[in-house]
Amino acid sequence: EALHHRQIDLRFYRLRDGHFEIVGHVTDTKTQPFRLQLAPADLPAGAPVHDMEVRLIIDRHMTVLDASATMRATPFGVCRGAQNTLTPIIGLTIGAGWNKRVRERLAGSASCTHLMELLGPMATTAFQGLAPDRIAEVEKPENEAMRKAKVNSCYAYSDEREVVAQLWPHLAKPNPKASDPI
Repeated sequence: EALHHRQIDLRFYRLRDGHFEIVGHVTDTKTQPFRLQLAPADLPAGAPVHDMEVRLIIDRHMTVLDASATMRATPFGVCRGAQNTLTPIIGLTIGAGWNKRVRERLAGSASCTHLMELLGPMATTAFQGLAPDRIAEVEKPENEAMRKAKVNSCYAYSDEREVVAQLWPHLAKPNPKASDPI
């Protein structure tokens, strides 16, 4: 029996000014009528408990230039005040330590848990959105440091696996039992 449905939608856009926008949207619904705390009546089945959106504007270096939120449905009216709590992440750069830095600035009563939770997958979306540019950069002959940084950054890029062996043989470690498919 389905009781709850959470939908998360993440999108990445190139803006006319050369910057990028990441939009994260979360919607929570129940399959049966649900009484929110302090509500005078049940919320009908399928009506959103949460309907929230976060927008980040970043530059090509993934520095946050602007951050905003819109909260169309929340369990309490006071929650909408959290729409104005994202300014502490302006100036942060998406990369290693992102989630930790976001939590340091927005955890607890400083912001909304659901807005903060969206920022992790939004960072991943930024990396995916900029992947074509990053791949082109890493392949330039002068960017050996970028290639080295990519090695051992995830399972596929292990220096003992075929991806590194094929892309950058000079950075691969010989592995006699390597037979991982690409």
